[in-house]
Amino acid sequence: MSVASGTNGTAPRPATASAFAPGVLTNDDVMLTPQPSPGDSVVAFDIPGVHVGTAEYAEGPTGCTVIHVPGGARTAIDARGGAVGMSGGYGFHQAIVLAGGSVYGLEAAAGVSTALLHRAENRTHWAALQHVSGSVIYDFSVRDTAIAPDLALGKAALDNAVEGRFPVGRCGAGRSASVGKIDFSRAEFAGQGAAFGRYGELKVLVATVVNAVGVIVDRDGTVVRGNYHAETGERRMPADDYAAAAAGTGTARTASGNTTLTVVVTNAKLNDVALKQFATQVHSSMHRAIHPFHTELDGDTLYALTTDEVELQGVNATGFGALASELAWDAVLASAR
Repeated sequence: MSVASGTNGTAPRPATASAFAPGVLTNDDVMLTPQPSPGDSVVAFDIPGVHVGTAEYAEGPTGCTVIHVPGGARTAIDARGGAVGMSGGYGFHQAIVLAGGSVYGLEAAAGVSTALLHRAENRTHWAALQHVSGSVIYDFSVRDTAIAPDLALGKAALDNAVEGRFPVGRCGAGRSASVGKIDFSRAEFAGQGAAFGRYGELKVLVATVVNAVGVIVDRDGTVVRGNYHAETGERRMPADDYAAAAAGTGTARTASGNTTLTVVVTNAKLNDVALKQFATQVHSSMHRAIHPFHTELDGDTLYALTTDEVELQGVNATGFGALASELAWDAVLASAR
């Protein structure tokens, strides 16, 4: 396949729109077995006590990603856009579950919650409760099944979790993610990406599942995934197509059913106010990598977790947020490769 011009070497990866035909397969119509979902590569990270696991149903195809912090982590959540799909929403977590399947995929988080209850020997004392939140992307637009992540798939992803490795590519919750849906005929498959940074003793992991209306943009302004015009072999900034549509010389039938999910994990000690602002700052910075972002057709959600181990050194919370924001851009770009 030829490489599209102006795409930084990324070959076109067109997404095929679902026919949304009646009578498609559901979880009840087939014997589903969770499969590994290793992705194209792995981003190594060094934050002890943070485990990541993925699993998928090839029949979907759809999947889920679990970030498990057995020791727990204080959390700030920044949710934007007009279509947020989330369960839980706690200020402290043992696990975050990201999944496909839209609202039906929230069941995967319940599977992780039950599995962690059993790991805690079914203890239900207040101090033993396992806090799990789930967030979902709408990935039905590129597939012709109604199969969704469920209890079993969530548990499988948790069972697959290992410390220090984050699978990237078309895997986990990003198995059927797509971007650049300014007109669905120009959409492309994306996936999930991650980036890790170390600044002295400070550490940050940023991971994201990109299923956005918008396109993915590199630091030089080049669109690297989404809104691909096959007739010219180019990817365009959405504003160009919206301007043409407004002038009556082009089309921009923006597709509904989108969302970008992001998890930031750090060892930096940040008080509650600083952690909340950190989440907002990093989430806001992702506008540089995804355009447009936080639209009425997106349900963008970012979880910022801290293990509270290391005092900020040499930078304040704002400077630390700037460092994490660059990693967020790297993670978005990794989802497009």
